[in-house]
Amino acid sequence: MIRVRPARSQDVPRLMEIASYSPTAARWNQKAYAKLFDPDAPPGLVGSVIEQDGQAMGFLVGRSVSPDDHEWEIENVAISGSARRRGLGSHLLGEFIRQVRDRGGREIFLEVRESNQAARKLYEKWAFIVAGRRKAYYHDPTEDALILRLSFPHSV
Repeated sequence: MIRVRPARSQDVPRLMEIASYSPTAARWNQKAYAKLFDPDAPPGLVGSVIEQDGQAMGFLVGRSVSPDDHEWEIENVAISGSARRRGLGSHLLGEFIRQVRDRGGREIFLEVRESNQAARKLYEKWAFIVAGRRKAYYHDPTEDALILRLSFPHSV
């Protein structure tokens, strides 16, 4: 069974393990993950875990970057190597998009390595478009980041 649930503090070691085997995930330390569970953390910080048969197989961390929750950013996302190419990333992303829309979000942004074709195809499937470029944003190897944006239709 596959389900998406809020991340819990006891997930941190598994999230770090998943990220360590994902060449495109941000390399956060334990303190960065712990911010998700800090009672003083901003209310717009969202951490979700996707489980398959009770085991965490991936995660997504996003946050609101505007006081009215209209603008969001995906900060980190990774799927376990053994779970890739099975639709879990798409399922997780879809759930995050639903959460943002339910909170009145209007746009979601993220950065992706220009060469990361698998991730770019996933985001394109969900109607993200290229909105800009950050030169030499990534290191090891140095590479540009594409800024992707998903906009929700809204009434004025």
